[in-house]
Amino acid sequence: MARTDTPRVALVLGTLLLILLGAVLLAAMLGPYPARPGEVVSAILRWGQPVAPVDTVLFQIRLPRIAAALAVGAALAGAGASYQTLFRNPLVSPDILGVSAGAGFGAVLGILLSLPVIGIQLLGFSTGLATVLLVYGLARALRSQNEILVLVLAGIVVGALAGAGISLVKVLADPYNQLPAITFWLLGSLSGIKVGDVQIVVPLVIVGLVPLVALRWRIGVMSLGDDEARALGVNVRLVRGVVIGAATLITATAVSVSGVIGWIGLVIPHMARLLVGPRYDRVLPASLLAGAAFLVLIDTVARTAARIEIPLGLLTALLGAPVFVWLLARGRRMWS
Repeated sequence: MARTDTPRVALVLGTLLLILLGAVLLAAMLGPYPARPGEVVSAILRWGQPVAPVDTVLFQIRLPRIAAALAVGAALAGAGASYQTLFRNPLVSPDILGVSAGAGFGAVLGILLSLPVIGIQLLGFSTGLATVLLVYGLARALRSQNEILVLVLAGIVVGALAGAGISLVKVLADPYNQLPAITFWLLGSLSGIKVGDVQIVVPLVIVGLVPLVALRWRIGVMSLGDDEARALGVNVRLVRGVVIGAATLITATAVSVSGVIGWIGLVIPHMARLLVGPRYDRVLPASLLAGAAFLVLIDTVARTAARIEIPLGLLTALLGAPVFVWLLARGRRMWS
């Protein structure tokens, strides 16, 4: 993309930011206890000094949930954009590579062991990292003419193994306490978010995003191939390790707090590329903004559209699958 497109890209990012702010305001207003825009803004301005009933609703329930949705949506979209660029594969996502399933296995194992939230997150991070390393190792060992197919198949195989582990944990779990919690968690939800959860999740997501932002130029060069990246002075092994570790950290953190929410890490980066082009330094911020806004809106629909809360994973699948088919059809027309 030429430099003359920079103002257009800035306009797109600014528009996404406004959409994100609008989504946050809408989410804060809607619910069993509705609030007017002025009440929301006034409550935020007097943060920490509740003087009205709406303040308690916002500070204890809605704003923590909105903050978690922002962090999880940005994390999944940012991880998807990073994996796709690093592996030079537009079909790669935390779901297809098996990272979500691996992190999910660690998280449900943590629930089985009755670990605290930080223990669940650490166990999810460890199993998520092991999963993506195994997938990438298998893809490298099974070199063929179709590297994309090998990578996707390796992710499917390892993800299936992690799914079998999740099923085993469900069999072993207490059917009265642990099993309902695991089942509901696997569907994807932010209903149980507390202020303490946000204080753990948001810093971990920020820690994972910092190296992705700091290395955005080197990560973009990696999309040219290992040989070209080395010729341009990039330490390929170091950058790849940092990206895998950071993307897995934010994915595992998101999975540990929200359950397995699919399609965001696959579809949102594609939408970002349609808006700002293929450059990673532009795709990453666009993906972060779009992913955060998307999940805030989806979570608002999940908790307000019906008498009972709709699982987030169900809604993202219902929207993500047809959008991805449309993207594939559009890409086919462009390539033909």
